[in-house]
Amino acid sequence: MSNNSTKILFMTTLISGIFITISSNSWLGAWMGLEINLLSFIPIMSSNENIFTTEASLKYFLIQALASSVLLFLIISKTMMEDMFSLMNSQLSSMIMSTPLLLKGGAAPFHWWFPSVMEGLNWGNCLILMTLQKIAPLILISYLIKMSVFYSTIIILSIMIGSIGGFNQISIRKILTYSSINHMGWMLSAMLLGENMWLMYFSIYSFLTLTIISIISPFQISFINQTFLFNNDNPTMKFLLFTSLLSLGGLPPFLGFLPKWFIIQSMVNNGMSFIITIMVVLSLVTLYYYLRISYSSFMILHSEPSWNIQIHKNKITLTTLIFSSLSMLGLILCSAMIIIY
Repeated sequence: MSNNSTKILFMTTLISGIFITISSNSWLGAWMGLEINLLSFIPIMSSNENIFTTEASLKYFLIQALASSVLLFLIISKTMMEDMFSLMNSQLSSMIMSTPLLLKGGAAPFHWWFPSVMEGLNWGNCLILMTLQKIAPLILISYLIKMSVFYSTIIILSIMIGSIGGFNQISIRKILTYSSINHMGWMLSAMLLGENMWLMYFSIYSFLTLTIISIISPFQISFINQTFLFNNDNPTMKFLLFTSLLSLGGLPPFLGFLPKWFIIQSMVNNGMSFIITIMVVLSLVTLYYYLRISYSSFMILHSEPSWNIQIHKNKITLTTLIFSSLSMLGLILCSAMIIIY
């Protein structure tokens, strides 16, 4: 997508589709918003500069079209059988209706399309796919979700696959993809506790993802071994990148631990100790490989090749610095504010 005005047009309709879904008072209106959102994102994904975007956009279109058609079929079936055209539902119908929405959101075990689509996109589109494109399905799932064996299984599977799936990956896109699947499990569990909880979690997750992508996008980094060797004469950028990654993993001193802290406390208070224990243990696996990458980058590899990109040397933008500082110090600031008030 070379034409900037065209990109602005499709971004506007993409966001409009999200707002239509959020503000809709019927399933048909919500479905229309999802379709507008999907058909706006496909042209944004396509690029003449990258041959992989065609494959990624085709995969994304087929999966999303499948999920949309199943959702429309379920909406029509529900209307005919229950004579009801609203968002109210029984437990069985909520499980069935949420399945295509979970497929759209990329939650396990409906996640198989997510890593391969992410691998073919540029960093800007990766950010949209991991944040904006999850809003509409998650809003609709929040209308349906109730504590049951089905949703508990989805939550545990998402966190398990998100943790173990990224273990041996060398591509940063795939690591962020599996991290996103892991966070989907946490967001679904936050939905069981209340709307404010999952909205807070999603906001912080989106902010941390934006921070990481704003650091690595100018350098066009795609693989872990590139992060080991970039900007070693000025390690500040590397420090900001890895602290943001650890924050996304949920390491306690950083902002990413704050929503997990709230969810752990709330779930224990609501008698969900077993499921939250599994979630915490599996999230430690994610932290392990983030820490392993960070340790390797800082402690072991300290050389820099002569052919490294010179244009971005010593360049730390104000935006990157502010985002990373909030990521590192956000938990301390929030704790201080709670103590003061």
